[in-house]
Amino acid sequence: MSSQIDILHDIIDPVAEGMGYEVVRIALQNSPRGEAVTLQIMAERPDGTMLVEDCASLSREVSVIMDVEDPISGEYVLEVSTPGLDRPLTRRKDFENYAGYEAKIELSVPEAGRRRYRGKLLGISQDLVKIDVDGEVFEVDFNNINRSKLVLTDELLAAAQN
Repeated sequence: MSSQIDILHDIIDPVAEGMGYEVVRIALQNSPRGEAVTLQIMAERPDGTMLVEDCASLSREVSVIMDVEDPISGEYVLEVSTPGLDRPLTRRKDFENYAGYEAKIELSVPEAGRRRYRGKLLGISQDLVKIDVDGEVFEVDFNNINRSKLVLTDELLAAAQN
């Protein structure tokens, strides 16, 4: 059975790709006061850039398809943004592209007694993400990653300036 996020990807990804964007993450967030949910879409161009105008353009196109498909019951707020510097790592290619940078990884199910890792990404091979935590290399199952993101460091900031 598909999750609601999978259904949203099925609807939104083709729209974004047709416009030249890649969806990095789709999230549904409930309001703390029970108001409308927020549908958050993080996207970028294949070269990693995303301008405010790109976000607005994608938002308009997604709004149209969401009105037609109507996959979310009730009211929702659509938010389209860039992944930012301390971006979430959601795709296999993210773990390869950002190898060498510091990241946080949280697993759904602990592996070898650990659920959280913070260290230097070393890439991905098959389904194993490699991360160096204080000189010890761990391999975690990509499919077991609940949440992961880059850590905002001076090195990451310097790379973004180039």
